[in-house]
Amino acid sequence: MRKEVKKFVDKADDKVVKMFYAIMEAEQEDDWWDKLPNQVKNDVEEALLQSARGEGKPHEEVMKKYDKWRIK
Repeated sequence: MRKEVKKFVDKADDKVVKMFYAIMEAEQEDDWWDKLPNQVKNDVEEALLQSARGEGKPHEEVMKKYDKWRIK
């Protein structure tokens, strides 16, 4: 597979090479999730589980209730 990718990159135009480079740079950056405190990660994961169980409120319902406080 590496050989095929290398051949593709070798034949690619500058635009495609820049896209590959951007992907490689993004892979090397630190993940912001890893920098969060464990309690925050746990809270986010619990919120996602609650949402998956249908325990949350739809966005439209929340926005309707709090729309009066939004800056327009």
